[in-house]
Amino acid sequence: MSNIIKLIQNFIKINANNGMMMMIAALAAIILANNEFTSEIYKSFLYKSVYINFSSVKINKPLLFWINDALMVLFFLLISLEVKRELIIGRLSHYEQAIFPLIGALGGIIVPGLIFFVFNHSKEIELNGWAIPTATDIAFTLGVVSILGSHVSKSLKIFLMTLAIIDDLVAIAIILFVYHSHIKFLPLIIAISVIILLLILNKRGVYNTSVYMLVGLILWIAILKSGVHATLAGVIIGLFIPIKEKNGYSPAKNLVCNLTGLVNWFILPLFAFANAGVSFHGISLRDMILPESLGIILGLLIGKPLGISLFCWLAVKVRLAIMPSGTSISDIIAIGILCGIGFTMSIFIASLAFDSEHQRLVTLSKLAIFTGSLFSAFIGYTILRIKSYVI
Repeated sequence: MSNIIKLIQNFIKINANNGMMMMIAALAAIILANNEFTSEIYKSFLYKSVYINFSSVKINKPLLFWINDALMVLFFLLISLEVKRELIIGRLSHYEQAIFPLIGALGGIIVPGLIFFVFNHSKEIELNGWAIPTATDIAFTLGVVSILGSHVSKSLKIFLMTLAIIDDLVAIAIILFVYHSHIKFLPLIIAISVIILLLILNKRGVYNTSVYMLVGLILWIAILKSGVHATLAGVIIGLFIPIKEKNGYSPAKNLVCNLTGLVNWFILPLFAFANAGVSFHGISLRDMILPESLGIILGLLIGKPLGISLFCWLAVKVRLAIMPSGTSISDIIAIGILCGIGFTMSIFIASLAFDSEHQRLVTLSKLAIFTGSLFSAFIGYTILRIKSYVI
C-alpha cells in the first residue's frame, strides 16, 4: 500500500511542476503575441518553414506543425503507455476500481458536449468545436490538487487521476474518429500493414524499444499522408510495446521513464508556448458572450462538474458503483469543477476543429478555454480548501 501512495505522490508532484511550467510558457506566449514589438517575431518563429527530405519522403511544414503533429506524438505515446499500464496492471484492471471514474468521465464528456450543442446547434462550422469543452488537462488539474496537499484525501486523488486518464483516452478516440481530413487509401493501407508488423513484433516477444520506434516513424509518415491526424501514431505504438517484464526489463516501463522528463519539461511547455499566443487585437468582452465562446466556457465550468457528479450519483443510486471510501458527492462535485481545466487537450482539439479559413474561431476558442479553465481552477480550489477547514 505504501508503494501505491508513493506512486500517487510522485505522479502528482511531477504533474504539478509540469503544470507550472506550462502556465509560465502560456503566459510568455500571450505577452509576446500582444506586444507590438514582439508579435511578428513570435509569429515568424512559429511559421518558419522546416523542410525534411528523406529518400522519397518530402515534408515541408512550418515549425508549428512539427510541434503539434510530430513532437506531440511522443505526448500521446506516453499517454498510451500509461493507459495500457493502468488497463493491465493498474487501477483500470479491476472492475470495482475502474467503473466509478469511468462513469464519471463519460458524464464529463457527454454533458459539456451537449451544452456546446445547445448554444451552437444551428451553426454548421461552429458545431465542429463540440468536443473542445469535453477534455481535461491532467497536468494542470493535478497541479491544483498538489497545492492543496493533505487537504485532499488519497482516495479522491486516485479518483481524479483515474478519471483524467480515462478522459484522455476518450479524447484520443474523438480525435481519431471525428477530426481527420479527407482519407487517402494508399497511405492508409501502408499504415495498416505497419500496424500488423507491430503486432507481429509484439507477439514474437521483441523487446528492443528502438525497433518499435523505427517502425513507429514509418507509421507516423503513413498516417500523416493518409489524412488521419498523425498523433494517432503515438497511441498505436504505445499499445504494442510490451509492458510485462522479462529478465527484469520492461520496454514500456523503460520508455515511460525516458519520455516523462522530455514530454513534461520540453514538449508540453513548448506546445503551450506555440498554441497559447492568442492576440487580443480586435477581441472585445462582447465576444466572450457569443454562442461559440459560451458553449466552451459553460461546457468546462458547468458541464464538467454537472456531468461528472450527476453520472456518479446515478451510478451509486442504481448500484452500478460505490463511492470511494472517505468521499461524498460534494467532494465529487469539487473534483468535477477542477476537471473543467481543459487547456492542453482542449487547445489541441480547437486547432483540429477549425481550418485555416476560420482562425477567428480558433482564437475565440482559445480565449474561452483560458476563461473556463481559470474559473474552474479558482472555484474548484476554493471549494476544496473551504471543505478542508469545515471538516
